[in-house]
Amino acid sequence: MTVEELKKQLKLLGAEYAKIKTLPPEDRKTFGEEINKKKQALLKQIAEVEAAAESADITKIDLTAPFPVNAEYKTQKFGTKHPLSAEIDKIIDIYSHMGFNVIESRQLDDEFHMFDSLNFSKGHPARDGYDTFRTEEGFIPPAHTSTMQHRALKKYKKDLENGGNIAVVIPGRVFRNEDVDATHEHTFYQCEGVFVSKTATLGQMLGVLKHFFEVYYGEKLRIKTQPGYFPFTEPSLEILIEKPKSLGGKGDGWLELLGGGMIHPNVLKAAGIDPTKYKGFAWGGGIERLVMMKYKLNDIRYFESGKLDFLEEF
Repeated sequence: MTVEELKKQLKLLGAEYAKIKTLPPEDRKTFGEEINKKKQALLKQIAEVEAAAESADITKIDLTAPFPVNAEYKTQKFGTKHPLSAEIDKIIDIYSHMGFNVIESRQLDDEFHMFDSLNFSKGHPARDGYDTFRTEEGFIPPAHTSTMQHRALKKYKKDLENGGNIAVVIPGRVFRNEDVDATHEHTFYQCEGVFVSKTATLGQMLGVLKHFFEVYYGEKLRIKTQPGYFPFTEPSLEILIEKPKSLGGKGDGWLELLGGGMIHPNVLKAAGIDPTKYKGFAWGGGIERLVMMKYKLNDIRYFESGKLDFLEEF
């Protein structure tokens, strides 16, 4: 019997209650009890039928059954690596083959690692809120991967003391208080490099970077330097590469890609390394800029946009 049929019987049963008034007083109690028993039995039966129907609906689908041969269904699409993640893997692979260890940068840091350990003066404009984000608690979303230099130096200091060297690259996300346009983003990625030994020179740094650029872009390239300034290096340089042929370069165009130089003695001292015995060099630059050149992209905002038509190209 269906739920609808049972509910009809329940409705008809309601009419029976009207007969109680017509019965002799001594028969009314017995008649009323009989009606109530019938009502409770119908309610119980309705509940059981509804529960059975609900259970049948749940078990109706066989999740293990194969699709019918002629069934129509949408093809499943699988996700892929974000282009930046894929390029960061390639960058790390190149440096790893040159003997560099890898440390991932942080996305929240403190005043000491961001500024003090890197020889920033107390009144340096980079400490101002117009350039650098800060949380209400005083923590800093790093504005550069150099914030990891102090940790890298301390982590691998024993290798240096045991006659080896410190060689590490640090990829990570950084944050700047920037006006966003086609060439500027408030959130982007950098890769830092740090090398320390008893005989480190600028010539070695330029050799490392030249080799990296040539492997990454897949062609022979010239590099050159021009004066720069960073509190944590002395001397400081800006490194430019010859415009790759893949971008229409004909040997007469130069592109600035990185900043670097010899690690300032104060930075070595802060990590407990004697600058009279050891020397080092460091460099850093934006990853998006490398990737944009490689794939001829004209808008940095695409990387953080979530635009599927852009991401699917990779």
